[in-house]
Amino acid sequence: MTQQLKIAVLPGDGIGPEVMVEALRVLDVIEKRYDCRFERTFANLGGIAIDLEGKAFPQTTIDICRASDAVLLGSVGGPKWEHLPPMEQPERGALLPMRKLFNLYANLRPAIVFPSLTGASSLKKEVLGEGLDILVVRELTGGLYMSQPKGIEGTSPNRIGVDTLRYSEMEIERIARVAFKVARQRRKNLVSVDKANVLASSVLWREILSRLGKEEYPDVTLSHMYVDNASMQLIRNPRQFDVILCENMFGDILSDEASALSGSLGLVPSASLSEGSFGIYEPAGGTAPDIAGRGIANPIAQILSASMMLRYSFSMNDAADAIDAAVTKALEAGYRTGDIFLGGPGEKKVSTVEMGTAIIDGLGR
Repeated sequence: MTQQLKIAVLPGDGIGPEVMVEALRVLDVIEKRYDCRFERTFANLGGIAIDLEGKAFPQTTIDICRASDAVLLGSVGGPKWEHLPPMEQPERGALLPMRKLFNLYANLRPAIVFPSLTGASSLKKEVLGEGLDILVVRELTGGLYMSQPKGIEGTSPNRIGVDTLRYSEMEIERIARVAFKVARQRRKNLVSVDKANVLASSVLWREILSRLGKEEYPDVTLSHMYVDNASMQLIRNPRQFDVILCENMFGDILSDEASALSGSLGLVPSASLSEGSFGIYEPAGGTAPDIAGRGIANPIAQILSASMMLRYSFSMNDAADAIDAAVTKALEAGYRTGDIFLGGPGEKKVSTVEMGTAIIDGLGR
């Protein structure tokens, strides 16, 4: 019997609609090869939702997401909406409420340097070796960004800004188990990043990670690293890492740093997961309004986000592996959008659609 899977498709702003088309074309092929059907319902999010529905995260979109098994999301935002109050702008007005509403507490962001793209990375090849594959697991709904109290108090010149860093034992255990489980499926090496020499929340974080590692995941090698050292080690010796676990703010910073190693944000997908199988999948990069509509954006991050959706929400690991392999084949064959084109031997500068077609051809083989 054909498997029926409901997806909310939110193309977003800027280059979002263009690269989303290529991801959906890839899913068309997956439907035929793996006897499944993706029931796709489109909705607005971000700037386009403000323009058409008056709000970055309208109720119509909320209802569609709630009725879906997963959400495939494009990037949102851009300078067009920067005049709005901060909490009404596309990023804050859409992404933060989505995380809270759907309890998306676990963010997974791979940082992959494909062997054929080592020259595009900011690091030397002798540091990277033959490619790189790191996964950053970030706690997404707690910590300094989300805890209360928060705000600006008092009157000038004596105003103070207040942010609270708070983590419960439950929140730490929940994200720790996600990190241990994905590490167990990879190379069984987990580095937990904290600041336990300064922060009480990090002392609790380290204590709980150590206990879980000993009692529940003895097959995973666990080590601890202060965040300042981790940021240095990512540049100095990134090959030592497999899975990196961070609280919210540290994860925000280190996942961006790790992503930069890939050579382009156009290559970097992400997954934000809730309890059970529900997740939201989106490129890590922005909307690139300067190139929107020109047909030159890199669709790989959006395509790999679809791959993560198949893996984490639908347990279609074989299909996800096939997409990942097809991306690798296209890059090895020399296909390059402008962000990763270096003009080297065998490289072919291609459009958004041509890169999508090359990946689809790889799936066909």
